[in-house]
Amino acid sequence: MNLNTNYKKLQDSYLFVEIAERVARYKTENPGAEVIRLGIGDVTRPLGKTVVEALKAASDEMGTAEGFRGYSPDSAGYPFLKNAIAEYYKSKLGVDLHPDTFQVNDGAKSDLGNFLDILGHSRVLVPDPVYPAYVDTNITAGNEIIYMAGNENNNFLPMPDYAIDVDVIYLCSPNNPTGAVYSREQLAEWVKYARHTSAIILFDAAYGAFIRGPELPASIFSIPGAEKCAVEFGTLSKMAGFTGTRCGWTAITEYLVRNGESIAKLWFRRQSFKFNGVAYVIQKAAEAALSPAGLADCQAAIDYYAGNAEVITNALEKAGVKYCGGANSPYVWLKCPDGLSSWDYFDYLLKEKNVVGTPGAGFGVNGEGWFRLTSFGTRENTEKAATRLAG
Repeated sequence: MNLNTNYKKLQDSYLFVEIAERVARYKTENPGAEVIRLGIGDVTRPLGKTVVEALKAASDEMGTAEGFRGYSPDSAGYPFLKNAIAEYYKSKLGVDLHPDTFQVNDGAKSDLGNFLDILGHSRVLVPDPVYPAYVDTNITAGNEIIYMAGNENNNFLPMPDYAIDVDVIYLCSPNNPTGAVYSREQLAEWVKYARHTSAIILFDAAYGAFIRGPELPASIFSIPGAEKCAVEFGTLSKMAGFTGTRCGWTAITEYLVRNGESIAKLWFRRQSFKFNGVAYVIQKAAEAALSPAGLADCQAAIDYYAGNAEVITNALEKAGVKYCGGANSPYVWLKCPDGLSSWDYFDYLLKEKNVVGTPGAGFGVNGEGWFRLTSFGTRENTEKAATRLAG
């Protein structure tokens, strides 16, 4: 039997597994320690009332002969949800897209990796620091990965190099892990570069709802020409607390064509035989999340996390620690003080402050010497952690 030996090229110890092991070891040795976790980007606020009511109502429907639904008639999603997503883009993001632009999924992470199925062997441009899943999925696909350096000099917002020719570009804005956000002019330059090289931008918009104000783009489709070179991956995970509920979308316009083939049709074909669609009850919950009442619930949670981010950044300013992110992102990316390495700072925070974050080195070479904190904790724990960080 032949196996995909590319899996052997992956790092043996996944970042968050290593973090969990170190924390568990410390707590075993110090059972009385109150350890506050500001590391993994999972949410803590409950689902909004509007979403919960929709989940209950849809479950009741499924318990009746008249309301029962089996296989979805379309793996791309029910029309009611695609219409709701299109309305959200139009009313909140200022982007007018046809509902059929959107294909519903179980969260952005899945499709960001699965999308490689229809692209074949590619030269892929990936930012560094980077969300590890971008790298791992391309390693296992056997793709050639080219890294673009995000660092203190460019405010962790790398820009295109026209001397490099690639097929696929990963962009994430607001960025995970750095919290940096591309301006409209910067994204326009990326679109220009993609069209120049005929590359496809895979735009991870998982944190777009955290952008405060219209001057920064939350969707790449707000940039003219992006419809011909970009695919956008949206999700309700952080926006509506769906990390455990799982629902998102992939947006591909009819104008994205390569080698005479419609990318949207190829993607639909792939999904039709590898994916049976998101559960009806979850799609009804997602529709509710995007309703006016649901969006109000979402905004309340986002405001809560934004308040946590402000608590963290205020503490870092008090301590004289350099950072980026936080203002338009749930992530705060700080420079390790006193020249400490990322993992040394992790151990220092864990043992001396009883605070857990994520070492920047786990996100790539350019993450060394930096550290990620998230605002997804409770306000009480965030304030406790901030007091320890500032002290």
